[in-house]
Amino acid sequence: MNKIYPSAAKALEGVARDGLLMAVGGFGLCGIPEALIDALRDSAVKDLTVISNNAGVDGFGLGKLLETRQIKKMISSYVGENKEFERQYLAGELQLEFTPQGTLAEKLRAGGAGIPAFYTRTGVGTLVAEGKETREFDGHVYVMEHALVPDVSLVKAWKADKSGNLIFRRTARNFNPAVAMAGKITVVEVEEIVEVGTFDPDAVHLPGIYVHRIVLNATPEKRIEKRTITEKAGV
Repeated sequence: MNKIYPSAAKALEGVARDGLLMAVGGFGLCGIPEALIDALRDSAVKDLTVISNNAGVDGFGLGKLLETRQIKKMISSYVGENKEFERQYLAGELQLEFTPQGTLAEKLRAGGAGIPAFYTRTGVGTLVAEGKETREFDGHVYVMEHALVPDVSLVKAWKADKSGNLIFRRTARNFNPAVAMAGKITVVEVEEIVEVGTFDPDAVHLPGIYVHRIVLNATPEKRIEKRTITEKAGV
């Protein structure tokens, strides 16, 4: 089975459609599938519910999809770097399911592992727990959280072999593996594609069984969210 597609647009053909529940890997601007996000914008699909740790920044990452009003709801844990996100939310134009970061990661991991729900102490007694089932274990109250199983997951990895075995690079190995595991269809953007057998099996971070489509983006922009430069005397 050939998993390699010639472009990000081709990799989304037949899977990108209106009203999808999607998950997108990355943390801030680190490890985001830049080419796939651009292709999703260009596809003009709309009414998307997007699971992602955050929503990019204005004009980059998922911020591009907010500008084009393709996202109707975000399931996120951090939204502090995007003014358009804030504007749409406060104006009632964007729905938000605010989720603690660890809970969000576990909801995705559980989805990929076939676990329908789990209990956590995080959020007990707050707005996060409103309307959710709670139980007591060993004298502590826990809230039940349901797993997330997105229709489509968009993922960024460093390298893939032709079977879809993945290696992530440094901090980009954040939400991406869990997002890849959880998706019913997982599309992965990588910087290099190698032959099967190139990787030491112990070096593989995610096996190819979770990967359905691969696209090469050898020169991603990898924008820095906030560049801070300290001036030093004599430099």
